[in-house]
Amino acid sequence: MKKSKKNIFIAIILIIVLLCGWLLIFNKRAKPIVLVTERPAYGYIAQSVTATGTIEPVDTVSVGTQVSGTISVINADFNSKVKKGQLLAQLDKSLLQAVVDQDDANLQTQKSSLVLNESTYQRQKMLYTSGAISKADYETALNNYNAARAAVANAQALLRSASKNLSYADIYSPIDGVVLSRNISIGQTVAAAFTTPTLFVLAKDITKMQVEAAVDEADIGTVQKGQRAQFTVDAYIDDLFTGTVADIRLHPKVTSNVVTYTTIINAPNSDMKLKPGMTANIVVYTKEASHAILVSSKALNFVPDSTLKNDYIIQYYIKEFGKHKDTINGKTAYIWVTSGNKISQVRVVTGLDDNNHVQILYGLLPGQQVVISYPIPGNINTSSSILPKPPESNSKKR
Repeated sequence: MKKSKKNIFIAIILIIVLLCGWLLIFNKRAKPIVLVTERPAYGYIAQSVTATGTIEPVDTVSVGTQVSGTISVINADFNSKVKKGQLLAQLDKSLLQAVVDQDDANLQTQKSSLVLNESTYQRQKMLYTSGAISKADYETALNNYNAARAAVANAQALLRSASKNLSYADIYSPIDGVVLSRNISIGQTVAAAFTTPTLFVLAKDITKMQVEAAVDEADIGTVQKGQRAQFTVDAYIDDLFTGTVADIRLHPKVTSNVVTYTTIINAPNSDMKLKPGMTANIVVYTKEASHAILVSSKALNFVPDSTLKNDYIIQYYIKEFGKHKDTINGKTAYIWVTSGNKISQVRVVTGLDDNNHVQILYGLLPGQQVVISYPIPGNINTSSSILPKPPESNSKKR
């Protein structure tokens, strides 16, 4: 009897297990696939070029000397603010003054000789007219007189040259500006025999700086004068400085087989933070759109497969552009939109693409639900609405 009850109990347990298995196997329904979607929205998008460069003053002047000598006076130092015509330095004038004195003495000698030869010439002229002397004597007197006049002119030229060289001993500032570099010291000898030595380097206005950016040849085709640029420097890593492309120099530079073109970017420097020689990390915005319909770039790569047929009605429908198809410049692409249990293929025209978001020029409305991808394992959130922001709102703008 006990054995019979035990068999009945085991049978009941087996029936329960089989019933549970049947319920799990036959009543379990696969959960529908929930696609990752997002709604298009208006936002900012841009295409840009990155480069590195060096901060330099807009206008610099090298001040040198045209005469050799020893530095005796220095009136300006690094960072000194100078005015146009201000005495910066002075060479020892003793030797130059001696040359002036010698040439002046020579001039006086030649003038005295001219007076003597002129008197002789006038006397010989009178004697020749009266027939008292030969023509040869008259011509000799005339020649001596002309030579004396030429000697005076030569002595005057030498004196002017010596006086000018003496004036070059005073080194004046040619502009209003700031001394960036001082390459001399008192007692130093400078020689101007073959090349003009640089004594000072002056910056005209350091409240206006420029960035000399090295743009790669692969990117230079999209860079144009007037485009907006932003850059950072290591000294003020949290500050974002702005500028404008002012010039693209045609002369290429080749470094390790890499061809770059120097691109000049003007940058205001009213707060004097930018200093010559700083390294700048630059972004040049070649194309921008501040009020564009955007979707994630991944939407362009989504393609439905057979796993969706059980849960969705797939419609391969191409939306026609009508009268707008010939007036919109862009690339044709296909994306999928969902509504309920339907996903439909839509043909769109795309514009800017920053690899994260793409601009939709035509074919899509902001309210439509765009399919981005299949569900991501472990990711519960199946919708996305994160849009890029203009760079001004991401950093402290200067």
